[in-house]
Amino acid sequence: MGCSDHVDRQEVFRVFDTLSDPTEPLTTEEVATAVGCGLPVVQSTLNSLGNQGQLKSKSIGDNTQVWWRPPSVEDLAHPRPESDRTDRLAGGPGEYTLIKQILEASPVSIVVVEPSGKIEFANERAEEMLGLERSEITSRTYKQPEWNIYYDDGMPVPVEEHPVTRILQTKQAVYGFEHWIELPDGTERWLSSNSAPVCNASEDVEYIVVGIEDATALKNREDKLTSEETRLVELSSAQLFEPFVAAADSEFQIDIDEVVRLPDGTALEYLTATGIPTKTVSDVFAEDSTVLDTKLLQSTDEVCRLEVHVEDLTVPLVFEDLGGQVISLSKTQRDGSVVLTGRLPGNLDLRTALGEIRYVYSDIEVVSHELDYSPRLLYNIVKDVLTEKQLTAVQIAYYGGYFETPRESSGDELADRLGITRQTYNRHLRKAEQAIFEQLFEASGKGRH
Repeated sequence: MGCSDHVDRQEVFRVFDTLSDPTEPLTTEEVATAVGCGLPVVQSTLNSLGNQGQLKSKSIGDNTQVWWRPPSVEDLAHPRPESDRTDRLAGGPGEYTLIKQILEASPVSIVVVEPSGKIEFANERAEEMLGLERSEITSRTYKQPEWNIYYDDGMPVPVEEHPVTRILQTKQAVYGFEHWIELPDGTERWLSSNSAPVCNASEDVEYIVVGIEDATALKNREDKLTSEETRLVELSSAQLFEPFVAAADSEFQIDIDEVVRLPDGTALEYLTATGIPTKTVSDVFAEDSTVLDTKLLQSTDEVCRLEVHVEDLTVPLVFEDLGGQVISLSKTQRDGSVVLTGRLPGNLDLRTALGEIRYVYSDIEVVSHELDYSPRLLYNIVKDVLTEKQLTAVQIAYYGGYFETPRESSGDELADRLGITRQTYNRHLRKAEQAIFEQLFEASGKGRH
């Protein structure tokens, strides 16, 4: 083997490949001897490979420089036979196989980046996530503009703010980096990544491991939960209000706290009435043909809380079917008029909503309406994680006064409302409470450790 003014880099790599440990350091002289070339020629090639991150180097003493190949994920995933190497990075050949299996079986997309910026490895999940073949991914660097990486506001992520760049500068891991990319087919995908350096004994970064998860569904849900635009409406109806107006001379307000559907098709409406006698409210509902029964939960001189069991369509139920809610029914001293206040989805056509409500009271008219920003983040998160039975169990427990002291409803009464045994109801309630606490503590990072 010989050369004049040039040495093929593959010849240099083969020198390290013949070692029992490819990461073993060699001096410049040892490499020159192995390839049969002069020191200046070999030195130039080694410098070039070092600048590209394909070799590492370190000065020992005043005049000696050693070179070695940094360990890579490909080395781990595709090891040479046991007879060709010394297992220095793992306890034995089985660990290499295990590493390969873990990388490929990981539910998280994994890519490995060299300090030069070149993407050295990508697992199968990364191919699916990024919409590219593995060979296409590993032919790029992390900072190529073809990645089309953007922040939430649509601004491109500068190279200097990229997690890999930050790690190369600080040697510190970067967690929870969120951005979106434009895939080759033109679609957009939100990603969340955790990146960490792998350093050698000299604390130099050998490569950066990046775990990537698809955050598109989570981001869409987050946008929905935190950007809920609703339409605040005020409605009038002589048919709806007449019984209350006839029974109360002064101003009053009836708040609709919650509406809970029961398995038998009926529903419970939890109400808080202020400024109207308890008996008056009860008498009005007793005359309503849609009401099956009324239960008094709490009563003071000024306020009473009621559970009203209805079997037919009511205005609160219509609002719920439309994705909204009735807030209150109130009469003020200002002009003596009575209005029903409620919320409807902002994207729902108001005429469509009125058409549905008029099936209950044909004289419903709009007094006013306006778009209103009304996030219900915690409620919607809880509603998402509970089953229908669990949500119903915790709703009727809360609004039925089960958590009050003394209790305004017993567990047997609540179970009877749902047509189930006390034991089954308690199981639904416990599971609901557990799920809520998990969201409150575990999702916030303040759970048990």
